[in-house]
Amino acid sequence: MNNKVSIKDIARIANVSIATVSNVINGTGRVSAKTISRVNQVIQEQQYVPSASARSLKDKNSHLIAIVVPFIEKGMLQDNLFYWELVRGVENGARHHEVQVILVGIEDDEDFSFVRQRHLDGMIVVGGYEQSDAYRKILETGIPCVFLDSHLTNPDLYQIDLDDEVGGYLGTKHLIGLGHEAIGVLTGKLEEGGVNYLRYQGYLRAMKESGIESDPNLIFEQASSIQGGYQAAQKIVGFKESISAIFAFSDVTAMGLIRGLHDIGLHVPNDISVVGFDDIFYAHYMIPSLTTIKQDVVSKGQIAVSMLLDQIKGNESSMKRSVVLPVSLTVRQSTIPYKKYS
Repeated sequence: MNNKVSIKDIARIANVSIATVSNVINGTGRVSAKTISRVNQVIQEQQYVPSASARSLKDKNSHLIAIVVPFIEKGMLQDNLFYWELVRGVENGARHHEVQVILVGIEDDEDFSFVRQRHLDGMIVVGGYEQSDAYRKILETGIPCVFLDSHLTNPDLYQIDLDDEVGGYLGTKHLIGLGHEAIGVLTGKLEEGGVNYLRYQGYLRAMKESGIESDPNLIFEQASSIQGGYQAAQKIVGFKESISAIFAFSDVTAMGLIRGLHDIGLHVPNDISVVGFDDIFYAHYMIPSLTTIKQDVVSKGQIAVSMLLDQIKGNESSMKRSVVLPVSLTVRQSTIPYKKYS
């Protein structure tokens, strides 16, 4: 394909105006069948691909959407592989509709001027909190939005969540089934109603159901990042004679934790069993490979794109506004039956 071919070249070769070529591309205006045929033939011969700006002449849309990730915790975006898998899913879904995707990290005081500057058609917002200023400002933009992993109470908003409480329950029950009772949790921020809070509720349910009293000293609220997990290892080492397992509420945190434990002389799983959450691509290739709660991150991104584009196109009547995706347990090498620390 000749990337240098422009709409101006097509107009010159077809001996028509640029406006006529635009009308043919977008199916607008009054153009004769003969002219349409001639323009399309030139487009095919020149292997011309209309730009997003050319397509937008028809529908007034920019064909640009944003994935918005709030900087709730330090390190949340730059070293969290979960978000890059989510981006892959969103891009896969968007590509089929010739929509481009940008990734935006925001602070709570973000003014969202980028929405106007980039003429965004819509946003996919990850981890929104209803109590935050950013959440309020997102709604004030007035553009279509889909919220991921937010568990919002407003039934009018479009959102996709996991069955996070069940995920917390499954991971904890797995460890209990292996004989572990002193089970620590590496949670990230425990905002009420958020994903970590719901996973923690699942942990508590499993502990209570099994007649095990949870120890508040074994709750570690570190940032959901590789660095956060690594730093948590320094705290956990103080409990090495009593704690036998850790449930990290994200795989990236578990990755940092396992490396941190290794650097202070503790081996996973011989000294401490570790469970993660997400089943990102690298979980299978870690040493040891990571036992984790599986979600389909890429599929989640694709569903989010479909839900967002339906809003943008006005096809909302048949849409389900809230989708809850299932989770499951994937057992690998990072968990073994309990043995007394010696």
